[in-house]
Amino acid sequence: MFGIDNYWGFLAAGVLLNLTPGADSLYIIMRSISQGPQAGVFSALGIVTGILVHTLLAALGLSVLLASYPLAFTIVKYLGALYLCYLGIRLLWSKQSTEVSEQLPKDVMSEVKLGMKRGINQWQIYKQGILTNVLNPKVALFFLAFFPQFIDANYGNAMLSFSLLGLSFAVTSLVWCVSLALLAARFSEQLRQNPSIEAWLNKISGVVFIALGLRLMSAKL
Repeated sequence: MFGIDNYWGFLAAGVLLNLTPGADSLYIIMRSISQGPQAGVFSALGIVTGILVHTLLAALGLSVLLASYPLAFTIVKYLGALYLCYLGIRLLWSKQSTEVSEQLPKDVMSEVKLGMKRGINQWQIYKQGILTNVLNPKVALFFLAFFPQFIDANYGNAMLSFSLLGLSFAVTSLVWCVSLALLAARFSEQLRQNPSIEAWLNKISGVVFIALGLRLMSAKL
């Protein structure tokens, strides 16, 4: 079918890969825990959009450049690592209104916090999710190594096969990532009600993002 061998086997392998803890899952979890369900869901949507970008690049053959040219791999790797560190530093330096909250009545503070939650920049979080995925060259190399195993080498339109596999993988990733975001936000909901704990959750998330960036820096071809 469209040059794809063992499509159901690919789906099963894709689901297992989604369930395996990785940088994207950890990123979504920490976003959800520190900033709530909206941030987690839009991070997940950004990650999945990044998967679609990698699918397009692989289908066009551009991802081969990362595998063929170490310099290109290194440049993308460091861009992604620095971006994750940048996000981490922003979370570490984010200021919470703890002093103000201690001076306001509880009902007024509830309205303030509700306004803060509504004020989450969904578009910015979505773009950040895209960049964290697109600027990870290991994802591109994964597509090049994993997808061809399910594509018939004799099929005349490998781009179509790549695209269909990428879309299928993106759909399974979307279901898992959004579920992960909602679950993480649900379990941490009570913690985020306390401004002091919320501030610490942001700092912990910042440390995790920086650790992910440093880990990415050590990645090799």
